[in-house]
Amino acid sequence: MGKPTGFLEYTRELPSYKKPKERLQDYKEFYLDFPEEKTRQQGARCMDCGVPFCHYGCPLGNIIPEFNDAVYNGDWELAIEILSSTNNFPEFTGRICPAPCEASCVLGINQPAVAIEHIEKSIIEKAFELGYISPNKHIVRTGKKVAVVGSGPAGLAAAAQLNKAGHLVTVYERADQIGGLLRYGIPDFKLEKWVIDRRVELMKEEGIAFVVNANIGVNIDAKKLYDGFDAVVLTGGSTAPRDLPIPGRALKGIYPAMEFLSQQNKRVADIERKNDHTGRAYQHGELLATDKNVIVIGGGDTGSDCVGTSNRHGAKSVTQIELLGKPPVGRDEQNPWPNWPIMLRTSSSHEEGCERKWALLSKEFVGNDNGEVVGLKVVEIKWVVKDGRQTFEEIPGSEQVLPCDLALLAMGFLYPEKEGVIEQLGIATDDRGNILAQNFQTNLPKVFAAGDMRRGQSLVVWAISEGREAARAVDIFLMGSSELESKDEGALDLG
Repeated sequence: MGKPTGFLEYTRELPSYKKPKERLQDYKEFYLDFPEEKTRQQGARCMDCGVPFCHYGCPLGNIIPEFNDAVYNGDWELAIEILSSTNNFPEFTGRICPAPCEASCVLGINQPAVAIEHIEKSIIEKAFELGYISPNKHIVRTGKKVAVVGSGPAGLAAAAQLNKAGHLVTVYERADQIGGLLRYGIPDFKLEKWVIDRRVELMKEEGIAFVVNANIGVNIDAKKLYDGFDAVVLTGGSTAPRDLPIPGRALKGIYPAMEFLSQQNKRVADIERKNDHTGRAYQHGELLATDKNVIVIGGGDTGSDCVGTSNRHGAKSVTQIELLGKPPVGRDEQNPWPNWPIMLRTSSSHEEGCERKWALLSKEFVGNDNGEVVGLKVVEIKWVVKDGRQTFEEIPGSEQVLPCDLALLAMGFLYPEKEGVIEQLGIATDDRGNILAQNFQTNLPKVFAAGDMRRGQSLVVWAISEGREAARAVDIFLMGSSELESKDEGALDLG
């Protein structure tokens, strides 16, 4: 696909960023303009590789070589037709997906991989620009009603697919805005919220109803919802944060990352900061990193988002610590292509200013006489294998206290919250605390589950995939068969 010799003629090239000092002045996305010709050159790099392993890496089964070829040839209408056949929201994945497809790119064996994520974003934005994206107002209705609980990427994907099948869909969101963690978990400098609003408006025009401030099982009775719809899809996410129960945890100044991030997203949107992303009242008032020594505990994307936000607040210092050891700069021999590479990643937020520390175990939060955190006691560790299992040992004499006026816990999520809809409906859960659902169907036949609520904390691209596949399962349940696409059956016949 692409130009037969393209991978020999062009190297990988991506849009440049604004300089850190400039982009720290606001919360807008900071990519500089990238000429269309250069994007087409990136499409040209896609090889005629025989077996495109990018399909193996993509949870959505995106038909990547074909849309790369369309971009190379400047056929944006064909490109968006191919891309939208498998992905409802390329404007989301083109901005915030870690691109497992690129990790599996055949060209990536010995050269920089094809810039698939950038191409994906370029396709959807060009499609909007050229008027190829418009609401479908000619859907034939089945008369079946489906409730989708949760408006993150899994819920929105399920709603879009179920509406496409002709069902009457109502999406319930417990927060005050639609989007789930797309709205209140991901900073605007990675995903500006007009991108969500643009898509939601399209979905409304296609007939999908949205209800906010609707916490099923709390202010809306779950059993009444169950009785009022032909099917219910639970897509509320994995929202119980992993805590750090060490001495000093009760000190002031130690908060879950999502409370910090959701507040800032509301500031940017000029929305009243009364309730958090779960619909519950904020417990700790205004959270700001200004002039503080910030420690972010957790080395993943959420931790990186805390780093970028803290720097924009004007933090005195920002340190990100991780329990695991420092990963290698490139692929390890034990982590070969086409598997996801466990390697050092430096985000744009890290480039803006951050000290990163690995293999540190948090031992105790240190406080002052006012009950405020002023330090974090840590100890260096080394990872070893004992009895066939990897564990760690503390290194004697390596304890130290890091200055800390604000600690942000970014250690991931455990499972969906049980209070509310899960308990009220008696939904079964697995041994990890996630909803137990065979082929997306729970122990209540007309209740389905998808996304992080079912599979555990994962990627946005996986959530979209789950939502699409759950919608197909619901459609089969309601109608006996389904014409909705499935990644396992091929989404588009290219003739």
